[in-house]
Amino acid sequence: MDMASIAEKLTGILEEVFVALDLPRELARVQVSGQGQAAQFQCNGAFQAAKAARANPREIAQKVVDRLGDVSVFSKVEIGGPGFINIDVMDAFIAAHLRETAAEERLGVSASGAGQTIVLDYGGPNIAKAMHVGHLRSSIIGDSLRRMYLFAGFEAIGDVHMGDWGTPMGMILSELDISGYDGPITMDYLAEIYPKAASACKEDEVRMALAREATRKLQDGDVGYTRRWRSFIDVSIAGMKANFDQLGVHFDEWKGESDAHPFIAGMIADLKAQGLAVESDGALVVAVAQDGDKKEIPPLILLKSDGAVLYGTTDLATIVERVSAHQPFKILYIVDQRQALHFEQVFRAARLGKIAPEGQVDLVHAGFGTMNGPDGKPFKTRAGGVMRLEDLIAQGIEKAQGRLDEAELAKDMDAGEREAIAQKVAIAALKFADLQNNRIADYVFDIDRMTSFEGKTGPYLLYQAVRIRSLLKKAGWDEAASADFVMTDTERELALLLAEWPDHFAAALKHDTPHVLCDYAYRLAQEFSSFYGRCHILSEEDEALRASRLALCALTQKQICMVLALLGIDVPERM
Repeated sequence: MDMASIAEKLTGILEEVFVALDLPRELARVQVSGQGQAAQFQCNGAFQAAKAARANPREIAQKVVDRLGDVSVFSKVEIGGPGFINIDVMDAFIAAHLRETAAEERLGVSASGAGQTIVLDYGGPNIAKAMHVGHLRSSIIGDSLRRMYLFAGFEAIGDVHMGDWGTPMGMILSELDISGYDGPITMDYLAEIYPKAASACKEDEVRMALAREATRKLQDGDVGYTRRWRSFIDVSIAGMKANFDQLGVHFDEWKGESDAHPFIAGMIADLKAQGLAVESDGALVVAVAQDGDKKEIPPLILLKSDGAVLYGTTDLATIVERVSAHQPFKILYIVDQRQALHFEQVFRAARLGKIAPEGQVDLVHAGFGTMNGPDGKPFKTRAGGVMRLEDLIAQGIEKAQGRLDEAELAKDMDAGEREAIAQKVAIAALKFADLQNNRIADYVFDIDRMTSFEGKTGPYLLYQAVRIRSLLKKAGWDEAASADFVMTDTERELALLLAEWPDHFAAALKHDTPHVLCDYAYRLAQEFSSFYGRCHILSEEDEALRASRLALCALTQKQICMVLALLGIDVPERM
C-alpha cells in the first residue's frame, strides 16, 4: 500500500483547487511551515502564481482559501504576509494519519523504485594493502545509500570495485620472482613486500621495467602469474571482509578492475569505429571537452603510448560491463570529491560512445569530503602515518566501553554481551559522526565527541531507542496492538514530526544525502524527550490517553530504529 506524508496529502487537495482556478498544478505544493507557531503547514503557490501573472498575490490566495473553506480536514486556513497560505489541520486528521502510518511496513514511504535497478560503486579498497581510514567514508556512505535504495523498492547492487589490476600487481609479482619466494601468501607478507617493491620501482627504471613486463604477462593470461595473483586477491578479500563485517557494510559483488579487462578491446574498437578514439602524441584518446566549459576538460586517455591502459579505460569498460549485466537506470559512484574531473571525463566519454546513452542510464558521482584530524588536515595516527581501519575500529570500541562505564550502562551484563554492546555503540558513533555531515563537506574526527551519550551522536540515538523499548516493555505493550491516537497539545508536535517521515526520506534519496536522515532522527529523539518530560505515560490514569501515548512511543521507537537501520546502525535490545 502506498501512503504519503500529511504535507503530500494536503498537496493533493490543493492541486484540485489550483487546477479549478486555472493555476499551475505544480505550484500547489504544501510543505511543513518554517514558522511552527504561525501554522503547521504552508503553501507559497498563490504568491508564485501571482508573480508570474503580475497579479495581486493576496487576491489569488483568497480565491484558494475560499475554495478550501468547505474541506473538513482543515482547522485553520489563513493568508499570511504578501500571499502565503497558512494551514493547520484537524486533530482527528492527524490521529487518522498516524493510525494508517503505524499499520504500514515502511511507515508511509512508497516503493517508488520497484522494477528499477541501480548499481552503487563504493568501498574501493586495493588488493595487497591493508584497509585504512581513507576507505571509511566511501564504505559507510555507499552502504547507507544502498540500504536507502533497497528500502524504496529498487534492486540495489553494491559493488566493492577493488583495485586489483595494473602496475601495482606487476610490482608484487616481479618482487616474488626476484625473491624466489614460493610459500603461502598472507596479508602480513604482502604488507611487507609491496612497499619494498613500490619503492624499488620508483628508484630504478630497470626494476620498473620488470614490473611492467609482469603486468603485461598477467593481463595476457600467463598461467603462473594468474595463479599467484589469484592467491593474493583471495587473502586480501578475506581481510577486507573482516573489516567490512565489523562495520556492518555489505557488498553484492566483489568485482575489481580486472573484471572490466575482457571488455576493453571491443570497447576501444567500437570507439575507433565511431571516430571518437583518435591518436594524440602516440596515445589513444577521446576528446570530451564541450562548448561552454568554464574550465579545461582534458581528453580521456584510453591507451598510453606504450599500449598500457589507465583507470579511465577500466572505469569506462566497467560501465560497459555493468550496463550489459544489469541494465541499470543509474550507476552511482561514491568516491572522493577530488576525483570529480576524472568522473566527468569518463561520463562524457560514455555518453559520446553510446555506452550509457543519455536518458537511459544516469551516471552520478556522489562525491564526499575528507575526514580530518583536529589540525584540519586528513586524519593520521599520532606518529603521522595512515591509520589502519581495524585499529580505528578497535579504538572506537575501547572508547565505547569507557563511555558505558561513565554512564553506568550495561552493568548487569556478562562480558560477552557487554562487549557486543560496546561494538554496536562504537560503530554507531563512527557511522553517525560521518553520515550526519553533508557528504560534500570535510569533517573533524573527534573520538571523544562522537562516542558521547549526549548531543547529536550515534550513541545518544541508540540510548533513546533502547530507552523507549524499555518503557514499552515495562508497560507490557503488545507490538501487534493498535490504539486510537488522542491528540492534545502534549502529543501534537511529536505526532506532526512523525508524519514528516516520507518527506525527509524522499529528500535524502533524491539528493543521495544520508545526513538528511540523521537530522530527522536527531530531531525525533529530541522531540520525544520533550514529550516524555511534559506528560504522564505509565502513570496516566486515563486508559485511552495512556494507550494513545504508548502507541505514540511505539511509533517513535519504530521510526528511530528504521532510520538507524538505513544508516547501517544496529540498535541493541538493551543497554
